[in-house]
Amino acid sequence: MGKNDFLTPKAIANRIKAKGLQKLRWYCQLCQKQCRDENGFKCHQMSDSHRRQMEVFGQNPGRVIEGYSEEFESGFLDHLKQAHPFSRVSAKVVYNEYINDRHHIHMNSTKWLSLTEFVKYLGKEGKCKVEDTPKGWFITLIQKDPLEELDDEKRIKKVRAEKEEAERHEMALREQAERARLLARDEGPAE
Repeated sequence: MGKNDFLTPKAIANRIKAKGLQKLRWYCQLCQKQCRDENGFKCHQMSDSHRRQMEVFGQNPGRVIEGYSEEFESGFLDHLKQAHPFSRVSAKVVYNEYINDRHHIHMNSTKWLSLTEFVKYLGKEGKCKVEDTPKGWFITLIQKDPLEELDDEKRIKKVRAEKEEAERHEMALREQAERARLLARDEGPAE
């Protein structure tokens, strides 16, 4: 048997370890690489691929973090829609269910530093009903009908168009009044 045999106890143990979730501490979100220990993570940080990713991140960190934040939010809300569409549930429970997926976006790569901040954001944006209780934060998904959302978008567009039209009309009136004043000045001394 060779050193790298597929059925050796060591190979089987390595596959089992690599299968599940591991410590967040040794995870690189940019490269989406999970390392088993400090030494593996240190070696990963020295690799050329990681350095290239860090250069890309360094060019526009805000955009990268915003992208991860949007992905995290959409994944979290999708999970909430599927698992708890109408129920009031602890934010911790939903978060723990969401992170069970091995390939989830980690919260430490988003703009939110804690689950509390994220839950408050969801409440402020009107995506969830949020309650702070002695047992922790509870959230309830606010269900929106797709037809209602389309109607809201149409209404917003209509209001925006009316506002722009009113501003254009007001500007035209001001210009017309200014022209009339200038014309009155020019005609006044001539008489």
